[in-house]
Amino acid sequence: MILKPGKAPEETSSYRPISLLPVFSKVMEILFLKRLNTVIAENKIIPEHHFGFRKNNDTIEQVHRLVEEIHKAFESRKYYGAAFLAISQAFDRVWHIGLMYKIKNQLPINYYILLKSYLADRFFCVRQGEEITKLHRAHAGVPQGSVLGPILYLVFTADLPTTDGVVIGTFTDDTTALSTHDEPAQASNMLQRSLNSITEWLATWRIKANEPKSVQVTFTTRGDTCPPVKLNGVQIPQANEARYLGLYLDRRLTWRKHVFTKRKALGIQLIKMYWMLGKNHSCQ
Repeated sequence: MILKPGKAPEETSSYRPISLLPVFSKVMEILFLKRLNTVIAENKIIPEHHFGFRKNNDTIEQVHRLVEEIHKAFESRKYYGAAFLAISQAFDRVWHIGLMYKIKNQLPINYYILLKSYLADRFFCVRQGEEITKLHRAHAGVPQGSVLGPILYLVFTADLPTTDGVVIGTFTDDTTALSTHDEPAQASNMLQRSLNSITEWLATWRIKANEPKSVQVTFTTRGDTCPPVKLNGVQIPQANEARYLGLYLDRRLTWRKHVFTKRKALGIQLIKMYWMLGKNHSCQ
């Protein structure tokens, strides 16, 4: 386990695990994934708004897609209410029974049998220094660090509910819902209807959202702000910008916060390289 920067060492949630998997299992996963991706593509199991761990569907395409939608609202002087939802321990909390139910209904029976064997009776232990815990059975989650883990999560969340008039964008466990209207209150009403459907879906499939870490942003060139919305009965915090897939999207898409943050990060990295340049070297 690796301690996260600035976290308390006595808290178990402060550590990021490095998962060690059997080599034979990794080879099998790579071979199986090629066939699995073909079946998923042919049957169109994963919808178009799902990005991540798919060919030609990486972060930049998803960001371009959402930014283009927001610019359309700017051009028509509308309000775009957006909710950026945070999912708690998404890969670790995948419900095995629910996942196998979806796999059985969407994939060929031989794929179901193989994946059931792959997920069933998995055990894990944790090593810290020289100490190793006892073996524990994994009742939920996809294997961390595995090749199949991300695609199985996409299959599990492929039926995320959509609502007319609301744009949905997902990148693995990063989920965004956006609604646009001439009136800010109506934009929030449309967004709230979508969040109500998502709330029921989360409860059905035992997925836990992190409401305090979720963010609501109003994208507009006008002065008003969309009224607050709720997820699981908890009001989502409102902000003037949101961090999404490594980019900071502010209210008017000026990119000021993003440029400032990246320049600061680059400056820190440059300072770390001074020892390589020599003390008499001047950097502009």
